[in-house]
Amino acid sequence: MNQGDNRYRIWRDGKFVDWEDATIHVVSHVVHYGSSVFEGIRCYATPDGPAVFRLPDHMRRFADSCRIYRMPLAYSLDELVQAAVDTVSENNLPHCYLRPVAMRTGEQMSVNPTGTPIEVFIIPRTWGRYLGDEALSLGVDVGVSTWRRAAPDTIPAMAKAGGNYLGSTLTKMEAKVNDYVEGIMLDSFGFISEGSGENLFLIRDGKMYTASVGSGILHGITRDSVMQIARDMGIEVIEQSLPREMLYICDEMFFSGTAAEITPIRSVDRIEVGPGKPGPITLAIQKTYMDIATGQAKDKYGWLTKVPSTVAAGK
Repeated sequence: MNQGDNRYRIWRDGKFVDWEDATIHVVSHVVHYGSSVFEGIRCYATPDGPAVFRLPDHMRRFADSCRIYRMPLAYSLDELVQAAVDTVSENNLPHCYLRPVAMRTGEQMSVNPTGTPIEVFIIPRTWGRYLGDEALSLGVDVGVSTWRRAAPDTIPAMAKAGGNYLGSTLTKMEAKVNDYVEGIMLDSFGFISEGSGENLFLIRDGKMYTASVGSGILHGITRDSVMQIARDMGIEVIEQSLPREMLYICDEMFFSGTAAEITPIRSVDRIEVGPGKPGPITLAIQKTYMDIATGQAKDKYGWLTKVPSTVAAGK
């Protein structure tokens, strides 16, 4: 895919602009201090046309992130949801990845953001498998990062903010240098936290474990979906602090996230997870999740927001 394939029209504060016109000034506050919040949202091709997965929930978290960082939004949740639907429709996309972002722009270089304008964009992209084309079927190899999630009294981990991800970029680059697909970060106390951009689940003796929100994780929308699916399957889900060694003795492990979807993990620090291939619980949850997202199964949770479109489904 070349860059031109993704030059779609972008929603910018209530109107659509061409790709090349969605620019900001180099002196914008966000450029110097990372003062942005964002979301990652997937729109799937279904038999009934494009449908956005858990759109209202994503936009609620988007608004929550803005509130945490004292960035007043000029749009209601309903307006943001409609803007996302309009973005898919405007670009006539059968499926896509959406990136809503609110940022402090303006032309001042002070740390103090008072008075800086806040602009909101919704960017559509076409994006395949985040961790590789075979990641969902074969699993990925990962390593524990030397970089940790921030302590709870430093930056707000519950906000999906641009500046919060600087540690994640270091984790991702370190993983690549060490020939891993992804890294797993520990929290400030040394307990298991999450990947550079994904939540993490471990399975041991039929029970599912995941770090609590107190372990510096992002409160993931996909994470919440996985927990609902697992509980409906009769699987006990336990949120707690998890020691690092659990990574080496669990039976199954997987990442969850909008971009990563449900990606099995086959090894950690070159130690195989279980038999070194995706396990039955992971695959069952992955299938249920993907079937609902793509309209192959009944949307019993009400997770899909349909998009009016003239595009043929599944193209």
